[in-house]
Amino acid sequence: MEQDLPLTESIFYILLVLHRPLHGYGISKEVEEMTHGRVVLGAGTLYGAIKNLLKKRWIQIYKEEEDARKKKEYILTEEGKCIFEEEVKRLGSMLQDAKRRNYEKV
Repeated sequence: MEQDLPLTESIFYILLVLHRPLHGYGISKEVEEMTHGRVVLGAGTLYGAIKNLLKKRWIQIYKEEEDARKKKEYILTEEGKCIFEEEVKRLGSMLQDAKRRNYEKV
């Protein structure tokens, strides 16, 4: 698991929003809204990440529509949840280190 950390910012936010089922467009919109436009997932980045996350088994297809568009919804797997939790712990530890060093915002 350690070799998979740190996560990229894009992967972090994708895993964050996939604690509930979402389709690709929903993932993109939710991440953009959550970050107030700071993180914008282009189609290539998003679908490349989804393909990689499926391969790693961190996410799975939750539901696939039968219509012509075959829209898919994705959700985290247990392994994906574990990876995400480890990253949150790692980031929290880094923040605590900064606080212990009396970091002050300039």
